[in-house]
Amino acid sequence: MHSKCVSVADSELAIMYNDESVLEQHHLAVAFKLLQDSNCDFLVGLNKKQRQLFRKISIEMVLATDMSKHMSLLADLKTMVEAKKVAGSSVLTFDKFNDRLQLLQSMIHLSDLSNPTKPIELYQNWNQRILEEYWRQGDRERDLGLEISPMCDRNNVTIEKSQVGFIDYIVHPLFETWADLVHPHAQNILDQLVMNREWCCFLFTYVNSHFKILL
Repeated sequence: MHSKCVSVADSELAIMYNDESVLEQHHLAVAFKLLQDSNCDFLVGLNKKQRQLFRKISIEMVLATDMSKHMSLLADLKTMVEAKKVAGSSVLTFDKFNDRLQLLQSMIHLSDLSNPTKPIELYQNWNQRILEEYWRQGDRERDLGLEISPMCDRNNVTIEKSQVGFIDYIVHPLFETWADLVHPHAQNILDQLVMNREWCCFLFTYVNSHFKILL
């Protein structure tokens, strides 16, 4: 279940974290709690300042995986692209800590949404797994009497059509902006994304046409 659903369900976690990035904050809390165990502390060789820096970066990066922050992260990435254009340089420079942190946040968000950019066989395989996770969330929401989240209703979803929308409105704008920032080193990623979208469109058209024939 994603954080928004957990919050709506009034769970103990939502109460603990005040409905703000509930699952992300919980995962961070559990991770750093584990690090207090000497048998799990892989940071044992770091000094106090280094440990604090690791903690800060980890928190910011994990929180960047909260989809409610997508538009803000995309806007930040576009700002980086504009700054690069104004500087008139093909070399990226991130002298300030906050700039480097912002770049790391963008990279983990890109990774989090990267499935539609992968080779078609891998994309299809993981897409089915992700959808099953969504559907289980929808089942849980239905059981709790909650409004079912988008793409989470296994009884009312067109897989290929939903993927085209996801690519068009979420994934492509993000990766297109990233490609502008690191040009030309991400063109192959964009090319694969376009091919996967075309494949989804083909499947949607094929299934629809054959369904009409059966009717």
